[in-house]
Amino acid sequence: MSLPGSLERLINLWGKFPGVGGKTARRMVFFMLSQNPEWAKSVARAINEVMDQVRPCSECGAITTEDVCSICSDPIRDRKTICVVETQEDCVAIEQSGVYGGLYHVLGGKCSPLDDHEIPEESIALLKRRIRDLRVSEIILALDPRIEGDLTAFTLQDELSETEVRISRLSYGLPVGGSIGYADKATLHVALETRREMENEED
Repeated sequence: MSLPGSLERLINLWGKFPGVGGKTARRMVFFMLSQNPEWAKSVARAINEVMDQVRPCSECGAITTEDVCSICSDPIRDRKTICVVETQEDCVAIEQSGVYGGLYHVLGGKCSPLDDHEIPEESIALLKRRIRDLRVSEIILALDPRIEGDLTAFTLQDELSETEVRISRLSYGLPVGGSIGYADKATLHVALETRREMENEED
């Protein structure tokens, strides 16, 4: 049985979500069709609002509806510590856990030679500027415990070698191959509390 073209297109679009295969996408779309039409319209409106209003913070890169996010503009936050994450989702996961009270920096990329991915140069330049302007004393690398996370950490360590900032990385608690975005509060708390300073390769 052939499906209407509009339905096929929606299923294909839904299937682009992480972890959603063809069958799951089809099931989700048919669920939507079984709902009140006004519900589907409200979903469409919500998506449009997010795409129109949500943007990266000009300082840290986290999601916000303003030029500078509420975390960067909060005078109570510890401005001497910056937690560096790969994605905006990682930032949300750590912030919602309530175990960290400093600032963030979203890289917006990672080192993955096989996928031809690199950390955006402008993100590294912004991080260096923030370290200098805020006189940051510690950078916490909250990167996934995978080979890409290791490569990203070593790249950042090299890029920041001329600064006097202490560089540490999340330690025990995060399973190898796991993702920060899916870690629970207890796991993130242990990983932050037991973070280790990265050793200089020249030492």
